[in-house]
Amino acid sequence: MGTPEFAVSSLEILVEHGYNVVAVITAPDKPAGRGLKLVPSAVKEAALKHGIPVLQPEKLKNPEFLETLRSYNADLQIVVAFRMLPELVWNMPAKGTFNLHASLLPDYRGAAPINWAIMNGETETGVSTFFLQHEIDTGDLILQEKEPVHPDDNVGTLYERLMKLGADLVLRTVKAIDAGTVQPVPQRQSAEPKLAPKLFRENCEADFNRTSAELVNFVRGLSPYPGAWANINGKIYKLLKISAVFDAAISAEAPAGQGSNAPVGSTLSDGKTYIHIKTGDGFISLDEFVPEGKKSMNAKTFLAGNKI
Repeated sequence: MGTPEFAVSSLEILVEHGYNVVAVITAPDKPAGRGLKLVPSAVKEAALKHGIPVLQPEKLKNPEFLETLRSYNADLQIVVAFRMLPELVWNMPAKGTFNLHASLLPDYRGAAPINWAIMNGETETGVSTFFLQHEIDTGDLILQEKEPVHPDDNVGTLYERLMKLGADLVLRTVKAIDAGTVQPVPQRQSAEPKLAPKLFRENCEADFNRTSAELVNFVRGLSPYPGAWANINGKIYKLLKISAVFDAAISAEAPAGQGSNAPVGSTLSDGKTYIHIKTGDGFISLDEFVPEGKKSMNAKTFLAGNKI
């Protein structure tokens, strides 16, 4: 059970190792593009390539869907980047249902674990498999694998590594369940758990009152998708890459009112090569961004035909 590209690697590795994947459950096709043509999910495309039956229920409690699902008599169900399942679905197989989650649970339970790990400046994350139970992402842990978060990682680069690491962990988990060697352990309780709630436009806005380091992590954690954004001088900019600037010379050379005492959010530029923005503790440099209604560019390209 899965929908996006992240789930495809797990499906592929099971097929490659000879497991009998009797069916795939994925989201209904969605309209996309100017013509709003119906487009299948990445998982559906992979399943059809291997001749695997595909189910696309609108509602997971639909009696016809449940009857069809039951008819496959699956020993095990595997969930990778899918929606929340009702108990009558996850409790159906004899060997249970397990989920692959892109964090070291119990940290970063929720819909956007890769994003939030980077946004919070973590230096390590990973993948976990666990048996489903009533509350989301809380079931007993089966296996975990750690992965470093590099200083230059963004969501795109970390996503790729965790996707492959996760597929390997799914395979190891299936082998362990098949061999009867799994020893699930309850997730530890945390007084202040780190959560990974779903991302909306509102929580993707850059707040220049934060420190430069926090803003760099914030942008990394939202790049390339869904993208951090900021309102700069009345226009919306999507921020793809920024860097912290702590050079004291900036303040010394800046025009009056534009140095270290400048208001948070104010801009500083030579009009040719750089754009700096005042933060809570210094400046950040706009290295790559998308101006409103335009394509991605760097500061030098932007300043060749625009003012800020």
